[in-house]
Amino acid sequence: MTNTEETVDQYTKRDPTTAYGVPDREGQEPISHPGLTGDLRTTPDHGESTYRGSGRLTGRKALITGADSGIGRAVALAFAREGADVVLSYLDAEEEDATQTARLVEEAGRRAVKAPGDIRSEEHCNDLIDTAFRELGGLDILVNNAAFQMAQSGGIADISTEQFDRVLKTNLYALFWLSKKAVSVMEPGATIVNTASVQGVSPSPELLDYATTKAGIINFSKGLASEVAPRGIRINVVAPGPIWTPLIPATMPSDSVDGFGDQVPLGRAGQPAELAPAYVFLASGESSYITGQVIGVTGGAPIL
Repeated sequence: MTNTEETVDQYTKRDPTTAYGVPDREGQEPISHPGLTGDLRTTPDHGESTYRGSGRLTGRKALITGADSGIGRAVALAFAREGADVVLSYLDAEEEDATQTARLVEEAGRRAVKAPGDIRSEEHCNDLIDTAFRELGGLDILVNNAAFQMAQSGGIADISTEQFDRVLKTNLYALFWLSKKAVSVMEPGATIVNTASVQGVSPSPELLDYATTKAGIINFSKGLASEVAPRGIRINVVAPGPIWTPLIPATMPSDSVDGFGDQVPLGRAGQPAELAPAYVFLASGESSYITGQVIGVTGGAPIL
C-alpha cells in the first residue's frame, strides 16, 4: 500500500468521532479578523492528503467566494481535483492564504484565477462574474461561501448598526448580487451552491445577526431554486456545523474557542475537508434531480 493509500484509508475506515482528530483549541490566542491559516495552532485539514478526484467536474468553470482558507480552500481543492478551473474570490488581507489555495489548484493541473476585493460592493460582485467569463470562458458553478461574523456575548445590545450592516452586506447582499448576475448568464446544467449554517435553524444569541443571514440564505435559495428550475439551473445549500477555520479564533471569545465543537453528537469540531464532498456532489451531475435543498454537515446537530 502506498503512503497516499494509507492516508486515505486512515480517514475512510476510522471511527468518525476520532478520524480527523480534535484541533488544539486550548491556548489558541485570539487573532485579528479575517485571520490566516498560519495563525492557528492546529492547521485545518483541507483534504490536501486525502481528497481524490474522479473527473466529476471535468471542464467545468467555477467561482468560489471566501476561497482563501477554510471551507473555501477545501472546496477549491476538491473542485480542481475533480477537473474544474476556479476563480478565487477573497479579501485583500487574505492574499497569503489565497496564494496557497491557488497553488493547490494549480498542482491539480487546473487553472486558478485570483480575484481579490470586497464583495460588499455590488460593482465588485458583478466584476467577479465578468472575470469568470473573461478568464475561464464561462461560469458553470457559483459557490457563495464568504461570510462575516463577530460574536457578541451581550447579545443584541452589543450588536452595533455598523456590525449589523457589515454582516448583512457580506452574507446576504453579496449573495444576492452574485446570484442575480450569475443566473442571468448561466446556461442549463449550471449550479449555485450557497453556504448557510446550522445557525440558520438553531441560532445562538451571541451570533444573532449572523444567524439571521444564514436563515435568509436558506429561504433565498429555496425561492430562487423554484424560479430558475425551468431554465435548468439548480440552487442548493450546504449548512455546516462547527468547522475549524481561521474565522473561529478571529471572531469568537477564547472560552468559546476552547470548547468549540464539543456540543455536537460526534463530539468534535469538523474539518473543512469534511465539507468539500457535499459541494462536489451538489455541483456535479450526480445531484441532477436535487434543487432547493439543504444538506447539513453538522456533526449530528439537527437542521430540521
